[in-house]
Amino acid sequence: MSKEKKLALSGAEGIIPQLRFPEFEEEWKLTKLENLVKLLSGYAFKDLTYIKGGRKLLIPKNFTNSGYASFNNENTKYTSENPNSKYNCKNGDLLILLTDLTPSCELLGKPLFLLEKDGEVLLNQRISKVITADKMYSRFLLYFFLTDAFHKRIKNTATGSTVKHSSNKIILNSTISFPTKKEQEKIAACLSSLDKVITAETEKLDLLQDHKKGLLQQLFPAEGETQPKFRFPEFKDDGDWKETTLEEVADYENGKAHEQEISDTGKYKVINSKFISTDGEVVKFTDSANLMANTGDILMVLSDIPNGRAIAKCFYVDEDDTYTVNQRICKITPTDIDNRFLFYIQNRNKYFLAFDDGVKQTNLRKETVLSFPFLKPKDPKEQKKIATCLTLADDLIKKQADKIVSLQEHKKGLLQQLFPQEKPVKTQNFASQNNTNG
Repeated sequence: MSKEKKLALSGAEGIIPQLRFPEFEEEWKLTKLENLVKLLSGYAFKDLTYIKGGRKLLIPKNFTNSGYASFNNENTKYTSENPNSKYNCKNGDLLILLTDLTPSCELLGKPLFLLEKDGEVLLNQRISKVITADKMYSRFLLYFFLTDAFHKRIKNTATGSTVKHSSNKIILNSTISFPTKKEQEKIAACLSSLDKVITAETEKLDLLQDHKKGLLQQLFPAEGETQPKFRFPEFKDDGDWKETTLEEVADYENGKAHEQEISDTGKYKVINSKFISTDGEVVKFTDSANLMANTGDILMVLSDIPNGRAIAKCFYVDEDDTYTVNQRICKITPTDIDNRFLFYIQNRNKYFLAFDDGVKQTNLRKETVLSFPFLKPKDPKEQKKIATCLTLADDLIKKQADKIVSLQEHKKGLLQQLFPQEKPVKTQNFASQNNTNG
């Protein structure tokens, strides 16, 4: 961060943040949002479709934790309706979500700063447009809405059982501490510059993930083929890959129930579908290793809802004495194939996905799993080289993902310190802090 953006601790008591730019000394003002902004509720569209041709809609699924919209083929809708122009949203508009479909209610009250250069989008119901007064800078409000304190306040006042709701009245009744517009702009500029870094690093992650997809397509034979498009030079003359089944190259075991033996202080991680589907972010523990997994084992989800993203997703065990396998997960132990090579072939393979009819829950049976047909190179060295190549790609992806998480945590820390806490706190300037530290 440049000297111009260097943050200093304030020495005054009152409504002030913990971290502050040195040129600002005035106390922040405290008021209700209704004195600073107006909210325009969205329109109740009846014609919703995924087919392009109409006008693009802004819907709850476009909201993300980052504060910027996500438009893609899975969550973009269009309409042929043409409501009042006041429902038009353009580049630079600030929106806030009043309904949350996620179980954790993590998006309720979250804002969205629209960056849509390809034309206007229409404001759908359960979303409100924030219309600011002259004294408020919309990007400063964006970051205020992203603070944990504001989100906690909205979440605690939410109504509804399965789907949580807030309202314009609740939002407008919330209190806000704010400085001069010049300081608002500087705070927003600081956080926006960090957002640009996060966006750039996220784009790098997307490129790495696309690169891995390309490797998977090139290093394994396409459907109907017996050799891959790309082959390492030393194996070009090795001929066709050999057809086999999982039963011929690995052992199979079903996981055991652990639900009655869960413990917050347990020694072992319980591998269930939630653990695998979240890449290990959601984990339960137990002291009962009812089916221990060992290094090199492949654990696969056997059961999922229609069109679910967990069915046949695999987890590669990379350490001993750590994981125990829950029911509805199978343990595959390779016997006549490179472990990681099998993992990359088996993970979310089309063979398994074909059992999901999109209507009822998918439950893969032992016989179905063991009958999984695939091709493998005859030479174990080629299997290992392919697996090593893909593992290196995964390592780069993980390193990049960790970097983004670190940046996001840094942003979260800045949000907490650049905005005043719920209760005013006494802060120190740099000089007194350094003297205290000796």
